[in-house]
Amino acid sequence: MSRILIVEDEPRLSQLVADYLHHAHYQTEQTDSAKTAITLAREQSFQAVLLDLMLPDGDGMEVCKAIRQHSNVPILMVTARVDEVDRLLGLELGADDYICKPFSPRELVARVKAVLRRANPEPTEQEHGLQLDEERYEAILKQPQGQQRIALTAIEFALLATLSRQPGRIWSRDQLMDEIYKDHRVVSDRTIDSHIRKLRRKLSDRDEQSHDWIGSVYGVGYRLETP
Repeated sequence: MSRILIVEDEPRLSQLVADYLHHAHYQTEQTDSAKTAITLAREQSFQAVLLDLMLPDGDGMEVCKAIRQHSNVPILMVTARVDEVDRLLGLELGADDYICKPFSPRELVARVKAVLRRANPEPTEQEHGLQLDEERYEAILKQPQGQQRIALTAIEFALLATLSRQPGRIWSRDQLMDEIYKDHRVVSDRTIDSHIRKLRRKLSDRDEQSHDWIGSVYGVGYRLETP
């Protein structure tokens, strides 16, 4: 059974979230302390962390950063902050999702389930109908009618390979540039947008199921969408 660490300083909200997660057959551990959260995440095994950003003894951003130093456990930030800069910063630090208060507990449970599916995909989902041929710089779409091979440029291939490493994860433009341009050349972040548009067009032209493989999150970045 998956264990979820709830880091929340509002007791009633923390217990409400725990009750809904228990009903969905998850085990939970609760704390309202940034320091305790870091210790628990280091010493115990959790499958996801629900992390409030405003804690009595610290900032949730710092908790996220500390956890990421030793763990890739999925982190869902829960906060009343709605500013786009906060959202982007949270994802830059390694958060997997961002939920703004007030929220529906049912929606939160659904988001937890989605993050856990992405972190631990079933074999059929892991293949997700798309493979990469590194020797030929080609994407291979697996369809009922057979395979479709799509020739890509080196940049397009690097983009798709990065997105494919963690389907569903949101990558900011800066993160994608760091992954693609290892020589740290100076390029505009809009260059990524241009390559994404071309990549989307190539995939959609050859995908007989008309699946939109690359999704965008306004103001944040891009992710690979599984069927």
